[in-house]
Amino acid sequence: MIKMIVFDMAGTTVDENNVVYKTLLAAINDAGLSFTLDQVLQVGAGKEKLEAIRSVMSLQNIINEPLAREIYVNFLSMLDDAYRSQAIFEQPNASAVFRKLRENNVIVVLNTGYNRATAEALILKIGWRQGVDYDLLVTASEVTRNRPEPDMILLAMQHFGITDPASVMKVGDSTVDVLEGRNAGCRINVGITTGAHSLEELKTVSPEYIISNLNELWEIVAVESVIEPA
Repeated sequence: MIKMIVFDMAGTTVDENNVVYKTLLAAINDAGLSFTLDQVLQVGAGKEKLEAIRSVMSLQNIINEPLAREIYVNFLSMLDDAYRSQAIFEQPNASAVFRKLRENNVIVVLNTGYNRATAEALILKIGWRQGVDYDLLVTASEVTRNRPEPDMILLAMQHFGITDPASVMKVGDSTVDVLEGRNAGCRINVGITTGAHSLEELKTVSPEYIISNLNELWEIVAVESVIEPA
């Protein structure tokens, strides 16, 4: 029985036209480095953003913590400016899927490599409300270890008193999301092709399912929870 589903935000439930990784790339290259968006997505997708910067820099064997932190501060400022003008939408069918899950007593959790301030700004622009559209938000700000470590999922489980990770499903658009779920002990990990990583990239980490639209999720939940689809 699936008791809780942990959804990634950008690329999975939130459509922000990849602005976060485009901004991350701009902040990195503004520091005099030279990388591409494909490289940022390859090694940075789904990660806490300071860790993503470190990962991108490591592609050129650059290990410079003061520089990484300087880029991160600049990135946060640039992202704040971008989000003020950027149109933010939910991914197709996200609210409908959340509603159906919650009506069937499945807890809906949002988790993200963003810090809390950024995540809450996105949620505010979409208009989602905790306790109405979703049940809990867990961000990189609340844990010591970030993806692919399982700490955000484990924190959500603790919050709701869930002790068996096999009753938790993880859904995300990056390989790091899938690995996060697997490291938490989630029995079902679902990759979705609406964001950072392609079908072929997601296949490299062998999620139990790969979908192209959130509305495909209910059938999976129905099968895995022995719930008849409405």
